[in-house]
Amino acid sequence: MAIFPRSFIHKAVFAASFLLLGSLTSCFKAPDDPMTNTGGNSNNNRTYNWTAIADSAQLGLNSHYWYASGKFFTMQMGGAAFNSNYWPNAHALDVLTDAYLRKDKDATIKQQMDALIEGVKAANGNSYINYYYDDMSWMMVASLRAYVATGDERFKSVADVLWTDVKGGWDNVTGGGLYWRKDRANKSTPASGPACVFAARLYQVTKNADDLAWATKLYNWLRTNMIQSNGDVWDGINTSVTPYEPDTRLFTYNYGTVLGSALELYKITNDISYQSDAILIADAALARLTRENVLVNGDTGDGGLFNGIFVRYLTRLIIEGDLPSTKRTNYINFLKINAQTLWSKGTTMPDILFGPDWKVAPGLTTSLTPQLSGVMLMEAMAELKKQSLVN
Repeated sequence: MAIFPRSFIHKAVFAASFLLLGSLTSCFKAPDDPMTNTGGNSNNNRTYNWTAIADSAQLGLNSHYWYASGKFFTMQMGGAAFNSNYWPNAHALDVLTDAYLRKDKDATIKQQMDALIEGVKAANGNSYINYYYDDMSWMMVASLRAYVATGDERFKSVADVLWTDVKGGWDNVTGGGLYWRKDRANKSTPASGPACVFAARLYQVTKNADDLAWATKLYNWLRTNMIQSNGDVWDGINTSVTPYEPDTRLFTYNYGTVLGSALELYKITNDISYQSDAILIADAALARLTRENVLVNGDTGDGGLFNGIFVRYLTRLIIEGDLPSTKRTNYINFLKINAQTLWSKGTTMPDILFGPDWKVAPGLTTSLTPQLSGVMLMEAMAELKKQSLVN
C-alpha cells in the first residue's frame, strides 16, 4: 500500500501555503510500502513499518494543518485562523519534538519548531500568557521538552515565563491544586497534572529544590483529591458552589498526566508508591476507557487530543518505568493493537487523516486534535520500535 503517491507529494511540496513543506516532505518521505500483508485479513498477519508510518503521519499533519503565514497549526484543514487554539499547538510542538529526536535532530524540523514558538506568541496577543492555566501547563511541558531536546534557551525562556504565571493558580482552597482558569471557579486535574509533570522534569534539569517541592505538593493534592482507590482519575472540583462538588468525569488525558506525574516522581525518589500509583492508574484506564482493547472515541474538539496524551505518558511508563515484565508486555500489546487498528481501519488514505474513532476512517475531512492524537500514537510506536520493544 503506497502512502503518498507521486501526485500527492507533488501537490504537498508545491502548495505555497505550507512553510517548509518541501523540506519536510523530503525529511518525512516514507518508503513505498510501510505495511505488508503476509496472508489473511487479521492485523496479526500484517507487518507494520512504524518508522515509515510515523513519517507519513507527520507529513499528513503538516500538509493539512500548517499555516505558513501565521507559523502555527490551524484547527481546520487548510485553515488560516488561530482561533485560540493555544493548547493544540502546544501538543503540535511536542509531536515536532518527537520527530526531531527520532530523525537524529534534523535541522529542518528544528526550524519549524522555532517558527511555531514564534507564531503562537504572535497569535496569542504577542504573549505566551493565557487565561487558562491548563493551556499554559501544556505549553510549559512542550517547551521544556523542546529545550532538553535542542538545548535552545528560547524554549526554556518560554517555560520559565509560563511557570511563574501558572504558580499563581494555586491557593489553599480544597487543600491546594491549580485552578482551571483565572476566574478561579474550578480546581483542575487538567492543569495540575501537566504542571506536576513539568515541575518534576524541571527539577531533573535544574536540581532546584523548589521545583521538586512544587511537584510533590501538586501530586499530593492529586493523590488526595483526584486519584480514586481503583485508579480512576477525576477531572476536578467545582469551587463556585457550596459545598464544593467533585467533577467525577473520566477522561483519558487525566489518567495520562497523573500517571506521568507519578512516573517522574518515581524516577526522582525511587519511592515505590509512585510506581504503584502509575500502574494502578494505567490499569484503570485500560479497564474502563477502552472498547475491545481500543481507547474510546474522542471528538473533533478538545476531546480529540485526550487519547494521544494518554498514549504519550503510557509510552513513557513503558520505557522509563522499571516495570514488571508482564505489565510492560501488556501495555506494549495494548498500544500495538490501537496503532494497528488506527492504521488499518481508521486512516483515510492517501492523505493520512485520523479521526476521533480509531476504528473508522474519517473520510475527506477531520480536525487538528484527532490528527495530533494519531501522530502521537504512531510516534509512540516508532519509539518503541527504536527501543526494540516492538517489531
